[in-house]
Amino acid sequence: MPINVNVPRAAASGGRRGEDAVSPSTRLGTAGVVLGLIMAGLSVPPAGAHQRDRGYSAEIRRASYGVPHITATNYANLGFGVGYVQAEDNLCVIAEKVVTVNGERSRYFGATGPTDANVRSDLFFRKAVDDRTVERLLDGRRDGVHSPSNDVRDQIRGFVAGYNSYLRRTGAARLTDPACRARPWVRPLTELDIWRTTWASMVRAGSRAVLDGIVAAAPPTATGPAAVQDAPGAAAVLASRDGAPAGVGSNAYGLGEAATANRGGMVLANPHFPWDGAERFYRMHLKVPGRYDVEGAALIGDPIVEIGHNRTLAWSHTVSTARRFVWHRLALVPGDPTSYYVDGQPRKMTTRTVTVRVPGPNGGTVPVSRTFHDTHFGPVVVVPGTFDWTAGAAYAITDINATNNRAFDGWLQMGRAETVRDLKRVLDRYQFLPWVNVIAADARGEALYADHSVVPRVTDALAAACIPAPFQPLYASSGQAVLDGSRSACALGADPDAAVPGILGPANLPVRFRADYVTNSNDSYWLANPQAPLEGYARILGDERTPRSLRTRLGLDQVQQRLAGTDGLPGRGFTADRLWRTVFGNRVYGGELVRDDLVALCTAHPTGTASNGATVDLRAACTTLARWDLRADLDSRGAHLFTEFALANGLRFADPFAVTDPVRTPRRLDTANPGVLTALADAVQRLAGIPLDARLGDVQTEPRGERRIPIHGGRAEAGIFNMIVNNRVPGVGYPKVVHGSSFVMAVELGPHGPSGRQILTYSQSTNPNSPWYGDQTALYSGKGWDTIKYTEAQIKADPNLRTYRVVEGRHH
Repeated sequence: MPINVNVPRAAASGGRRGEDAVSPSTRLGTAGVVLGLIMAGLSVPPAGAHQRDRGYSAEIRRASYGVPHITATNYANLGFGVGYVQAEDNLCVIAEKVVTVNGERSRYFGATGPTDANVRSDLFFRKAVDDRTVERLLDGRRDGVHSPSNDVRDQIRGFVAGYNSYLRRTGAARLTDPACRARPWVRPLTELDIWRTTWASMVRAGSRAVLDGIVAAAPPTATGPAAVQDAPGAAAVLASRDGAPAGVGSNAYGLGEAATANRGGMVLANPHFPWDGAERFYRMHLKVPGRYDVEGAALIGDPIVEIGHNRTLAWSHTVSTARRFVWHRLALVPGDPTSYYVDGQPRKMTTRTVTVRVPGPNGGTVPVSRTFHDTHFGPVVVVPGTFDWTAGAAYAITDINATNNRAFDGWLQMGRAETVRDLKRVLDRYQFLPWVNVIAADARGEALYADHSVVPRVTDALAAACIPAPFQPLYASSGQAVLDGSRSACALGADPDAAVPGILGPANLPVRFRADYVTNSNDSYWLANPQAPLEGYARILGDERTPRSLRTRLGLDQVQQRLAGTDGLPGRGFTADRLWRTVFGNRVYGGELVRDDLVALCTAHPTGTASNGATVDLRAACTTLARWDLRADLDSRGAHLFTEFALANGLRFADPFAVTDPVRTPRRLDTANPGVLTALADAVQRLAGIPLDARLGDVQTEPRGERRIPIHGGRAEAGIFNMIVNNRVPGVGYPKVVHGSSFVMAVELGPHGPSGRQILTYSQSTNPNSPWYGDQTALYSGKGWDTIKYTEAQIKADPNLRTYRVVEGRHH
């Protein structure tokens, strides 16, 4: 079938510092994609044909860096377009996500034994499949908002059709991405596949966080507690500082009329997410004329924009500190460790034996089985040494997001909201955000912060009455609630304004509207704006009146300096340019606070003793730190040394935290503490073979094919806002980014529509043969940007715009 393709001639690229510019190879690559579509047999029907006569159809306009602007007549067609372009760019990522949620990682990616991480993952997800967890959630009558809606179901259905259409036309054996070309795990999708990946995202900070403890849980034997395998995931949750999923975070600003030069709202989105794997973002602009028009980004495999903007509203998310599950201590029936009491009456646990196939000898597979135990609260979990399953007690969790089927409807309605007040009404009705805050602003110049995430209904009154005394300190320090499961009065209950039972209602969640600014960098809600602290909320949401992280403090300091005009930039108030320069200024706040005192200390003590007892010469370190520019830029020399010092617990302060000055305290290095010099000695040891005064861009890089792209930014532990996390390779440096700044957006809202800058740091495609595999990564390296392209004029002005239509035959 022929294809209708409009391929306008590319104008000369001339964007400053990479604005709108792509290389000739990128333009040729774009044309190659279009040619591939023609050869694949896509078609467009005659003008005027009706939707019902031609099946799925969407218009794709690929702009610079491969960003698709997708227009469709309805949500099914919109989903079709999204599924198609995401398959073009990242089919392997989506296919692997589906393998994971169907419990098939061991079968296709191998396992070293029955306790391998792939096996544990498979057992967890296979149980959800066998339990028909997703199928039950698709019954929209189960909650108060009747989700999923028909619009969302249509989007999912269309997304699957679009993905399958691309795969069918290309064929697994002809995929250009070597990661999954001709692999047996690449197959057409079903709608259940995508709903299962959605459920996996919902429980990321809940039952997935204690996956190992769920898989390991087994009743005690007659002679004592059952031997349990290591449950590092569950133990890590107990040790973690807050409820954030491991390895993710974010910065965000919502700026109101008092903080911007044009008196309209602005938003900074700066999520910190993995640079590889299932949690990469994907930039896209989605439009159903008259119904939905949103530009931004979503996780690969999701059909709706999750961080972005429409004409008058912009928003971002940061990971919240609230807890997503509660523990229930079960009083077991004597002689029967799989029965427990509630109000004096015994209840029997339910069991399910799950079997997965793992590689065996001689190329075959062998079964691995595990019996899971569930209560009416949820699954039994074991954390060795803390939450053991003994003859008298066991512990179950309630993961409040395990029944959250409202997320896509919530994001869809967010995209339709016009003001932050409208957005608040969406948050109140749907209560859908699984583990993130919202930071937003609108064109009228009002900003919003809300931790409106899904949180178990543990009020302070319930905690006081129902958390046994031995577990009260755990709740006070971390917000993890261990409720008395033997009393029905200690159940979660229902707030009258909550969307569903068991969660805190909107009246019990922190919200702040401001005309100046709100911000969050993964500390709790308390200092969203220091002039109006949010206080008096349940401990399960986060802490109050406690020290903030260096990254949070720097984020606040940057705003305050900009509004005061003391940051060295012209004028007062934010523009897109000033906001971009603020984010990528790469200040190292820890260094600003302590560098001079540290240099004086090591100058006075030119040798130090490392943790392993070795004597270390500190003179070169002192010289390097004294000359360091206190930044984490590509040309900064000594940034990696200071980061290693911070990671070695060298940032020890002598002055106390002052609740009356939370942004500025503590700030004075404790030079009398011997651990400070020990940390510096440890840092020097760790950098053996790596020049202490090397340029950061020479030792911190990201591979793209044969290229090693220099990367700026650094660790939050050192007080860096533009967070980049990587693993040190002894004698080499930091050759691969693990996670950090990902989709970055600085958007201005005004009477003429949105404008500003954006970038996807690791680029749009994971396919090394794609023209969009490393172009934005190189752009990020130079602190460049792509422009906001929302209006027709902005889109049509892109010199690299390519237009094509994807059409599916009649849906059967």
